[in-house]
Amino acid sequence: MKVLGIVAEYNPFHLGHKYHLEISKKLTNSEYSIAVMSGSFVQRGEPSIVDKWTKAKMAIDNGIDLVIELPFVFATQSAELFAYGSVSLLNSLNIVDYISFGSEIGNIDTLFEIAEILIKEPPYYKNRLKKYLNEGNSFSVSRSMALKDYCLKYNKNLDIENIINSPNNILAIEYLKALTRLKSKIVPLTIKRIGSQFKETKLSHKISSATAIRKKLLESNDINEVKEFVPSNTYNHLLEYIKHNTFNSLDNYNQIIHYLLRIKKGQGLDKIMDIENGLENRIINMSSQFNTIDEFIQNIVTKRYPRSRIQRILIHFMAGLDEHKFKEINKFYPTYIRVLGTNEKGFKLLKEIKKQSKIPIITKFANYKRLDDPHIEKIIYFDKIATDLFFLGIKSKPPFTDRDFFTSCYTQKK
Repeated sequence: MKVLGIVAEYNPFHLGHKYHLEISKKLTNSEYSIAVMSGSFVQRGEPSIVDKWTKAKMAIDNGIDLVIELPFVFATQSAELFAYGSVSLLNSLNIVDYISFGSEIGNIDTLFEIAEILIKEPPYYKNRLKKYLNEGNSFSVSRSMALKDYCLKYNKNLDIENIINSPNNILAIEYLKALTRLKSKIVPLTIKRIGSQFKETKLSHKISSATAIRKKLLESNDINEVKEFVPSNTYNHLLEYIKHNTFNSLDNYNQIIHYLLRIKKGQGLDKIMDIENGLENRIINMSSQFNTIDEFIQNIVTKRYPRSRIQRILIHFMAGLDEHKFKEINKFYPTYIRVLGTNEKGFKLLKEIKKQSKIPIITKFANYKRLDDPHIEKIIYFDKIATDLFFLGIKSKPPFTDRDFFTSCYTQKK
């Protein structure tokens, strides 16, 4: 019984995801697959374009056997914490043999070499990193420059600038770091990304980016515009979703965010993760000058504070997730497995997980209360908040709250 693990957002599930899943199964000879998937909000600090149950349906009907939710508190973090939260969850199942992830470089040995430098943090690298940070650069830029200096000094033939500035390479390196730190037995595999580039905003290739697909859906609200760029199962689930809901984006939270910053004077903003001294004042001041979320964020962004970091801060601020709460949660993570979707093979996986792991499995949301575990309560509280926030951002018929309690895990029917 070989089991493949995948970390994904499936926002939405497209032809590139289909390719990645199929080739990963073939290369690992895996019979079963598990996806750890972000839920209502994603790593870049944005809401998913559709709700998490629709994403789970897409994944299951396109070949994933079991979808478990990556908790909100990790799904909306930096690449390092996002990767650690995802890999920790897969590792806790005690049944996963392989983890496969995409990368622009497609070379696991090169990625491992970089990951090793970042884990060991040799003195020369640390000194260069500190230097570039003190010059006002963002962490990602400072790290890239410090790695480049280190490789030049020690004659390591690595094209750091191109490798470390590619988003899928960055995540791949973080997955490898997490596997190493956890001393995991899961074997990593990377698949070279094909088709459009990660941030490509136009539908110019059969395998187009999720960014381009979301942009087209949000602009036209016509699902037929993306029909040829997604699997038929994805297209059908998008059709079903749009009957009762609208697509979601960060623009839909404009009033909520400005209300919290202007009327509430940004109370608690200084306690949010990734806030540095003075940044909270910059955010509050810019809120009073710009009415649209795009203009507002764009005028906060600097070389030290990239857009994704600002967006994550705002999402955490809306949800009330501060640094202290995250650190308390992280001490006891992972504490549970929440199932969003499964097929017949997924049920076999769940039986095996019950045998091999002590982590409780939640298939019906309300059942978490029976576990009577304060650590589960703390982390799942934010999943519920995130779901409520998601549906506040869209027009939904009917306008439910507490969707976690009323929406069942998706079970594929044969």
